Order: sequence, then C-alpha cells, then structure tokens
Amino acid sequence: MSKIMIVNLPVRDLMASTAFYVALGGNVNAQFSGEKSTSLMFSESVGVMLLTHDHYKEFTKRPIGDARRDSQAMIVLTVGDRDSVDATLASAVAAGGRADPNPAQDLGFMYNRHVEDPDGYVWEIVWMNMEG
Repeated sequence: MSKIMIVNLPVRDLMASTAFYVALGGNVNAQFSGEKSTSLMFSESVGVMLLTHDHYKEFTKRPIGDARRDSQAMIVLTVGDRDSVDATLASAVAAGGRADPNPAQDLGFMYNRHVEDPDGYVWEIVWMNMEG
C-alpha cells in the first residue's frame, strides 16, 4: 500500500477555506467531505483535510492555536516552473489568501513566495531547478 500524507487543518469558515485550497490547486474529494470537513487532494499521495473547529476538537484535547499570531508550520507546495509560483499565488490571493507574509526568495535555482490562507496558515509555493 502506498502512503498518503494528509495535513489536517482547523478552519473558521469551511466554505471560504475550501475555495482558497481549490485555488491553490487542490481537488475536492467528495467521498471524504461533508458539512464539517472538506478533503482536498493535491496529488495521489498528498492531501489536506479542512475541519471546522468543532469537528477538529473531536480529535484532540489540545487547544487550537492562532496561526495568524504564531508560526506553527510552513507547508511547502512545489510547482513546475517559476511562472507557476506567481500564478498559483495570484489564484490563491483571489480566493481570499494574503500574499507574501514572508519575503520572496530568488536564488536562481529556486524561487519561492508565500501565501497565507484565511486562517493564517502559511504555504510556501516553490519552484526548484532539479537539474542543477
């Protein structure tokens, strides 16, 4: 069996967050989505599960942190070329994201920018020249 990585995120507004993650490139998996959650797949092996705060609390006793205030993680999404970094960011911003909460980096062999989702989770959109 192949492994699948799924990032579970508590969200304040499920519809707004779903629109953001579709714009970021995710495809809704209706089989695992409903009124309290949305499952999105970015590839055959990487997905994001958005859960309302009440639903998320069913799985943990820990309090939900404020990603708008504290950096908890930076999640990286790779794209195929430099132009796709900017295009993906623009699409995510049009769907409610905030561009460049961290500075962009252009190292020649790697180019990245960041976008913050409606709940404050930061995604790093990266192109890397894997050929050296």
